Parts: sequence; structure tokens; C-alpha cells
Amino acid sequence: MTEPDQHTIGTVLSTLLWSDEEIGRLRDAIGAEEFIHVHPREFDRVAEALERAEVAILPIDLDDRFLEAPNLRWVHCDHSGLTKSARPEVFARGLIVTGSAGRSAPALAQHAFYFALGLAFDARGLHRMQEEHVWQGLPDYQNRLALSGQTLGVIGLGHTGTAMAALGKAFGMRVLGYRRSKGETPPSVDRMFSADHGDSVDELLAESDVVMLAVPLSDETHHLISASQLAQMRPNATLINMARGPVVDQDALIDALRRGEIAGAGLDVTTPEPLPDESPLWDMPNVLITPHITPKLADRTQRSIDIIAENARRYRRGEPMLNAMTPRDLYTQG
Repeated sequence: MTEPDQHTIGTVLSTLLWSDEEIGRLRDAIGAEEFIHVHPREFDRVAEALERAEVAILPIDLDDRFLEAPNLRWVHCDHSGLTKSARPEVFARGLIVTGSAGRSAPALAQHAFYFALGLAFDARGLHRMQEEHVWQGLPDYQNRLALSGQTLGVIGLGHTGTAMAALGKAFGMRVLGYRRSKGETPPSVDRMFSADHGDSVDELLAESDVVMLAVPLSDETHHLISASQLAQMRPNATLINMARGPVVDQDALIDALRRGEIAGAGLDVTTPEPLPDESPLWDMPNVLITPHITPKLADRTQRSIDIIAENARRYRRGEPMLNAMTPRDLYTQG
């Protein structure tokens, strides 16, 4: 027998930048008593709706307007990282804050392997040769190693990290995983480390040829990879950051790359963003950079709708929400 809902959802405010058809699908999926959709820059209409909204669905993180909304109980931010919402005053207000982590996990994992393959095969060197119409000439290229048979270390085993691990296994890699909390080991992970079990990242770093970062940014993960962690890595190892820039001490990374302590880096995120023109990272031959953007999945919006709809069901029944922000996500370093 299906458990009855504990309560209905009253007024929902949406400021998502979606098409009318997509907004209609979201409205139907939530089934609220009132659904108000306005552009996020229609500030007066947003303020008016917040006077009675119980739920807000946003394309960005929440700001102080939502902390002051008298009836607001749940805010959904339609992206993965909730760092800018994980402020002390948000927790003090007692809001439920959820995100859309997982909607782009397959694409982000593929992006990480774009870096892994590009670094393993020296994409920059090969592209330069093509531009110069040179058939051969990269020193010692025949001794480079493909990914198969190497060890992949994934730090952060949420949606994206689990997808990274699965791709690593498909490439024939040995896969190590590190997560914050205890939990079941995904089938594609050969060995798991956990902060809650007292493990550090050092052993994973020491054994890995490719390290991928997929952790949320919090006070716990700020500079999770600093000089001491980089010193644990193999000289042939590469570091790929698909998390947030401050998860890595960028000055320490630049120093490690210059000294040859690690072989290369793939960076979709930096500190700050955009990366300043004068950053030495731009010109390092063993660094690949993308501007914090990944090609989207064809069904990304529907994946967001599915997450929001499931959370609406859970909200009505008072059940734990998907991708809910917790005090452990607090970020005060930025």
C-alpha cells in the first residue's frame, strides 16, 4: 500500500531559463497548487512571488532574498555544486537546499577522459605537429603508455566519480576510489578508501597514474590537494580537476609541474575563474585547460526534471531528499 502524502505543495516559484515546453513538463511533474515562472531578472515579480512561495527552483545558488522569504521551506538549485549556497546563514535559516548533481555525470566523466587521453597521447604536441605539417618528431613518443593497465584514482565517489570509475574500468584500468563517507563500493572500484574510516588520500595518490577529482568544494575539501599531497604522486602521474578550483592549491600545482614532480594536469576549473592571462598554466606544455564548460547530454533537462520531481514526492512525504545540502558541506573559505 502506498504511504499517503504528509502535505501538499503550495506555491512554487521557478526562475529557470528553460523553454516553455520544458517549464510545462516541470509544472506537471511537481503538481503544486500554484506554479509561478518568471525570468530571474524580473526582480519585482520574483520579490512578489517570494511573499508566498513555499518552494523555489533556481538556475543559480540562492541569495539573501530567499533567506528573507517568510514561507520558503525548500530551494532547489539546478546545478551540481552548492558551494555558494553552503553558507552559515543558510543553515541557520533551516532551509532544505537541494541540487541537480548527477544530471551531467556521464558528460563530466567523458570530459575527464578527454583530459586523460589528451595527456597520455600528448594532444598538444600532436596538434602542433599537424599545424606544422610534420609527420614525426615528438621525442620518445614510442615509449608513452596508453591508459589500459594503468591505475586510476578517483577522489569523490558521487555521481560523477562513479561514472569516472566505470569509464576507467572500461579502459582496462585498475581503479581506486576515495570518498568522504562510508558506503558500498561501486562494482567498478577495485579498492576503496574513506575519510570516515580514517583513510587519507595519500595512499591513493601514491598508487595512481591518473588522479581525477570529483569532490564538492567545502571547508573539508578546500586545498585537499596541496604541496604535501602532490609530493605523494608519481612523477609520471597526471592530475585532472573536474571539481572546483580551490580543491587544489594552484600555486603548489604550478610548482609541482615546473619541478617535474608530476607529469601533467587537466583543468576544467581554476582559481580564479576566468584564469588570468598572466597565469603560467596557459603556456605549460603538459597542461590542458577548458573554461569550466562541458558539452551537455541530450536529455539533461529531463534528468533535472526527474530529480526535482522525485524530490517533490519525497518532500510531500517528509522523506530524505536527493542531493540535499548538509552542514558538512559548509564552505567559509571563499
